[in-house]
Amino acid sequence: MRPAVTIPLMSDQLMSDRPAPEIELLHAAYAAFNARDIDAALALMTEDVAWPKAFKGGFVRGPEEVRTYWTEQWSEIDPHVEPVSFYSEEIGRILVDVHQVVRDLAGAVLVDEHVGHRFTLEHGLIQAMEVCPLPSSTPES
Repeated sequence: MRPAVTIPLMSDQLMSDRPAPEIELLHAAYAAFNARDIDAALALMTEDVAWPKAFKGGFVRGPEEVRTYWTEQWSEIDPHVEPVSFYSEEIGRILVDVHQVVRDLAGAVLVDEHVGHRFTLEHGLIQAMEVCPLPSSTPES
């Protein structure tokens, strides 16, 4: 089996001025997360979504478990994640290079780094996300 080829998936690759629907979906998810709009973020996920508990370890499943995890997480830390670039790996999977800044509740920076978020999409919704290494050609702080 050949390794998956990672191809940059940037919005300007399309013939139109609109970004790919997958990129729009992921931008909306990051924006909702950063705005702490749980309902808007959950509306972008499947009913059986698998989400990493990056802050605690393990995974949660389903929108209500994601809601509980995020509510707990935001009561302890203040994470902000900005997508930098998108990479198509295979049909339905996109790796996102994310600039992540995590602060404590007093505002002190705990973490400032680039991380990889690999999304699995199904029927135009997020089915799973995992934290993963970035390809060696992407920037890391």
